[in-house]
Amino acid sequence: MPSPAVDDYLKTIYHHTEWQPAPITPSQLAATLGLAPSTVTEMVRKLAAQGLVSHRPYGPVALTEAGRLRAASIIRRHRLIETWLVREFGYAWDEVHDEAEVLEHTISDRLLAGIAERLGDPRFDPHGDAIPDAAGDVHREPFVLLADATLGHTGRILRVSDRDPSLLRALEERGVDVGHALTVSGRDTVRVDDGGSVVLPPGAAAAIWVTA
Repeated sequence: MPSPAVDDYLKTIYHHTEWQPAPITPSQLAATLGLAPSTVTEMVRKLAAQGLVSHRPYGPVALTEAGRLRAASIIRRHRLIETWLVREFGYAWDEVHDEAEVLEHTISDRLLAGIAERLGDPRFDPHGDAIPDAAGDVHREPFVLLADATLGHTGRILRVSDRDPSLLRALEERGVDVGHALTVSGRDTVRVDDGGSVVLPPGAAAAIWVTA
C-alpha cells in the first residue's frame, strides 16, 4: 500500500547511490532522515519483511529490485513535478523541492501522465537529476564530482545538488548552471562557458557533477 514514510526511506536509499557507489548504512540513513537509529532499525526490518530492501545486522541497506522500482516510481513523480513547476509556473530551481515533496504524494497517475506528456517526457529535472522512465530505468553520462576533478578538467555540468537552496542561488548568480561548460582552473575557481574566472561559493565543489 502507498505510504509516504516508506517512500521517504526508499527514496533516501536510492538517492544515496545515484552519484556514488558506496551503499548506505543504517546510521547514515538515520542522519539523513533526521530520525533515531532505533526508529530506522525497526523500519528497515519492516521494509526487509516486505521484500523492499536487503539488510544484514550491522551491514548496509540496499534496495531489492521491487524496492528499486518503487523508489524509481516516486522519484519520477517528484522530478517531473519539479520540472513542471519550473517550466509552467516560473518557479526557480531553488524553490521546487519542498513543493514537490508535498505534491508527489497527492497527484493522480492520470495527472502525472499528462504532465509528462505536456513536458515531452523530459529525461532530467532542473537540477540535472535523471528522471526515471515509466519502466524505472534511467540514462546518465559518465560523470565526476567536481571536488575530484583534476586541474584543467573540462566538462559539462550534469547535476547540482538541490540539498542547499542558498547554494543554488549563489551558483545561479555566478552563472553556474546545469548544461554549462566548465573548466577547473584552481582549487575553488572555474571558468564557465569559456568566460572569466568564477570563484565558487563554499561547498560548491562537493555539490556539482560534470561529464567525466
